[in-house]
Amino acid sequence: MESRVFTGIVQEIGRLKSDPAPSKEGGVRLVIAHSPALGRHLERGASLAVEGVCLTVVEGTRKRSEVELSRETLACTRLGRLQRGDELNLERPLAMGDALGGHWVQGHVDGLAPLRRRMDQEEHSRFTVEIPRGLERYLVEKGSVTLDGVSLTVAALDGDAFEVALLPHTLAVTTLGKARVGHRFHLEVDVLAKYVERMVAARAPEPPNPSTAPRKRG
Repeated sequence: MESRVFTGIVQEIGRLKSDPAPSKEGGVRLVIAHSPALGRHLERGASLAVEGVCLTVVEGTRKRSEVELSRETLACTRLGRLQRGDELNLERPLAMGDALGGHWVQGHVDGLAPLRRRMDQEEHSRFTVEIPRGLERYLVEKGSVTLDGVSLTVAALDGDAFEVALLPHTLAVTTLGKARVGHRFHLEVDVLAKYVERMVAARAPEPPNPSTAPRKRG
C-alpha cells in the first residue's frame, strides 16, 4: 500500500498546463507538467502533494499528471482558482528508506492563511502570516507548520499571526519566493499537536453530573 505521508520538502516546481476544467466525475481536473524523474513515481493511483494538498493521479505520462479536485477540495483550497502557467510545489509521498527532512505532513489543508507582511533581507526573508480562526492552539514557537506544502518552523507568535523565516534557497526552489502580501497559503498545522490535544482531552476528568450528585438534607 502506498504511503500518503509527506515531509514538506518540495521536490520540484511544476506548472499548470491549462486552466482548471470540469471533469466527467463532477469535480475539476488539473493537468500538471513536471520532470520525467518525478513522473517515474507517478503512475495512475499514486499520491501527489500539490501546493500542500494531497491529490491522486488519475491519468498521466512521464512529463505530466492529471489530478482530480473534489467539491470539498475546491471549497477549502484555492486550487480551483489557478490559471494556466501557475507554478506549483510538488512532492511525492515518503517512501520506505527515505530521509525525513522536514516533518510529518498529511497534505490535509486546515485553513487558508493570508500573508500579512513580507520583509526581505540579505540573509533571509521574514513572513508574517495570519492564523485562521480556531487554529491558534496548534501553533507554538519553534514548532512545525506547513505553508503551500513547505515545512517551516514558527519563529514567533503574535496574537492571531505567526512569523516564519525563509532562507534564499527555500525561496528559490519553492513557490514561496513569489508570494506577495494578500496571498493565501494552504496551511497545515503539525498533526502531532492534534494527537496531543486528543490525548489530553481523553484523560481530563469528567465534570460531575448534577443528577447523580448526593443531595443535602435540611
